[in-house]
Amino acid sequence: MKKADIVPFFATLQAANPAPRSELEYSTPFELLAAVLLSAQATDVSVNKATRKLFPVASTPQAILALGAEGLEPYIKTIGLYRSKAKHLVEACRILVERHGGEVPRTRAELEALPGVGRKTANVVLNIAFGEPTIAVDTHIFRVGNRTGLAPGKTPLEVELKLEKRVPKEFVQHAHHWLILHGRYVCVARKPKCWECAVHTFCDYKPKTPAPG
Repeated sequence: MKKADIVPFFATLQAANPAPRSELEYSTPFELLAAVLLSAQATDVSVNKATRKLFPVASTPQAILALGAEGLEPYIKTIGLYRSKAKHLVEACRILVERHGGEVPRTRAELEALPGVGRKTANVVLNIAFGEPTIAVDTHIFRVGNRTGLAPGKTPLEVELKLEKRVPKEFVQHAHHWLILHGRYVCVARKPKCWECAVHTFCDYKPKTPAPG
């Protein structure tokens, strides 16, 4: 993607969705952290179904620690890899209580020190909960970054670092949401919906997918 096309690319996404939000349901930084941890290799829809039952019962590190992994598993068993996620979340809660007074830390290093929390999860929490200008690269953003030519890279980290350089400051705060939603609903994996894409004129992908029929 040409440098001159980057501002209109994001301006178009912004005009269509001025205040984008995560599709995960949460009301506190801890609930967000728990939901993102549970969402690895799972859909936001499946995580929301589980947390709608879990959070009314246990929505703090202390409450989940009291449940323990065995008590937590029935609430999240519909989510993939639920046993390992239960262990990670309980252990993460233990660290939050013992080292951080039950609060979610605000640095990448402290977040990544929690079991089950990698760079992507830390970036999501930093961006959404604390307003940091981070960009979490999941499969959707990795695909959009490469397919459009906005931030080509062979690894998620390479795409992330390129996005940090190329995304104008005025768009960084919401860039993660715009790109993930674009990849989830328009620039989809098998066949991008170019015929209904608002930013297709700025995109390097060729040949553009024609409208069905």
